[in-house]
Amino acid sequence: MQLTPAETAAILLSLKVATTAVLCSLPFGIALGWLLARKRFPGKLLLDTVLVLPLVLPPVVTGFVLLMAFGARGPIGIFLRETFGIVFAFRWTGAALACAIMGFPLMVRAIRVAIETVDARLEQAASTLGAPPWRVFLTVTVPLAWPGIIAGAVLAFAKALGEFGATITFVSSIPGETQTLSSAIYGLMQVPGGESSVWRLCAVAVAISFAAVFCSEWLVQRQRRGAAE
Repeated sequence: MQLTPAETAAILLSLKVATTAVLCSLPFGIALGWLLARKRFPGKLLLDTVLVLPLVLPPVVTGFVLLMAFGARGPIGIFLRETFGIVFAFRWTGAALACAIMGFPLMVRAIRVAIETVDARLEQAASTLGAPPWRVFLTVTVPLAWPGIIAGAVLAFAKALGEFGATITFVSSIPGETQTLSSAIYGLMQVPGGESSVWRLCAVAVAISFAAVFCSEWLVQRQRRGAAE
């Protein structure tokens, strides 16, 4: 299967966007997953609901909200541009932001479940021995929940790889800049004779997504077996 330079560019950009989205959102996902798994606080149900919203809202709604907030005339976009020189709208970084938001609920849910399976008595024992909370978290909670954390990251990666509605609304589909795998497939579907390219890109998308989901499920099952033992 021979890919054209444009197809290769779209695939590499999708991998870049998805990887950036996961790496930037993972620390926040771990923190929120721990918070929801271990703490009781007012508004917990509301926070749970807000986190799930990107999964149930039409993706174009998320993209439109991002455009209004982070666009050239949006309040956050103006602040970031004038203060730090950061621009998200119609840039690949904007695609990474949109993908991070869309995949974040899947990441947090997997991490939360993983932390909930960690025996709290082990954390209490570490605290009794004098370990501060941050040390307990880093040396007990995170290592024991690590398979679930990786599974959440992989799920978010797969979601980011296939994201279309939010990204095309927020950053459009600019070849070489914001044209990801999904938007390239959509664009080629509108071009007469583009079926062969569509099939090639679909095959690549299926292969990458299958590998990502397979790894995620394997890690989850491994964690369950370890908890059962």
